[in-house]
Amino acid sequence: MAVVRRERLRRGSVAALEICVIAALYFGAAKLGLLQQLVRDQVTPLWPPSGIAVASLLLLGPRIWPGIALGAFLANASLGPSPLAVIAIMTGNTLAPVCSYALLRRVGFRNELDRLRDALALIFLGAFTGMLVSATVGTTSLVLSGGLSAGDFWPTWSVWWTGDAMGVLVVTPFLLVLRSAHRPRGASPVRWVEALLLLAATAAVGVLEASHAPLLFLGFPLLIWAAFRFQLAAAAPCALAVSLFAIIAAAKRAGPFAGQELLIDMITLQAFNGSAALTALLLSAVVSERNENQREIARACGQLAGMVASVAAGDHHLLLGCAEDEEELPAEGPGTQQRPPPQF
Repeated sequence: MAVVRRERLRRGSVAALEICVIAALYFGAAKLGLLQQLVRDQVTPLWPPSGIAVASLLLLGPRIWPGIALGAFLANASLGPSPLAVIAIMTGNTLAPVCSYALLRRVGFRNELDRLRDALALIFLGAFTGMLVSATVGTTSLVLSGGLSAGDFWPTWSVWWTGDAMGVLVVTPFLLVLRSAHRPRGASPVRWVEALLLLAATAAVGVLEASHAPLLFLGFPLLIWAAFRFQLAAAAPCALAVSLFAIIAAAKRAGPFAGQELLIDMITLQAFNGSAALTALLLSAVVSERNENQREIARACGQLAGMVASVAAGDHHLLLGCAEDEEELPAEGPGTQQRPPPQF
């Protein structure tokens, strides 16, 4: 009985610690995301906490939802126009990732993101569908509480929704990769050199993106390179870096964001971030599926070759046995006594 009680106490302590860690991560990511706020110091083009919330639910299960709620409350406590609005926004920010988690588990989502169906599920269910809840609840709360005019509902809603969706598309794959990251075994020195070159190229392209030159498109060759050669392990961090550099450029009104209205800048930024995330996710999933199919074909060919070799060896022994039996039979000749035919 005491052992069972200690085990329950240990599990409760671990769950409480996980909830506190998730709340702290959510709150810290929210403070970082609010550095680039666009609407009412509260709505940003990239909301990392949504990606952290979905990833934590996928990795730890639905039991950590109180950590998401606590982090959302702390992040919005000093921003909301009223306590009721803060509670409503917290509720929406909690329900949105929970809905995304439920939808993803409903369709058999795998955290490895090594299938095209998993990438499509994360895009259309986890990001675009699930985040409708937080955007709708949060924007409606701001309008009803008087913190936002009714005419600004749709612009604010669109920024809120795309910001939360970008958080899921960019941050969640990165955290899922980070959770299973390990030192590759048997990697050749050439492979390490290629990874370092990719890292250096990503940093160089990031500097160019944040400069006054309109060179955002240079990020796509990097994403294709990362997805083809390293799959999601490199494509997810590369997509996160490219998106962050684009957000910095938009905040500085540099490159393609110079001299444009806020709405045009938002459309350009979110179109770029969405395209980068979709390229990284879909291409790495397709390449992973192709590699797995090739491995399956190689295994099937190996098994088939083994079966053919076994059958050939069995036929060889069978032929040898038949030849030995023929040698043991007496040869027919003039002196050989013939058996009479059977009588009926």
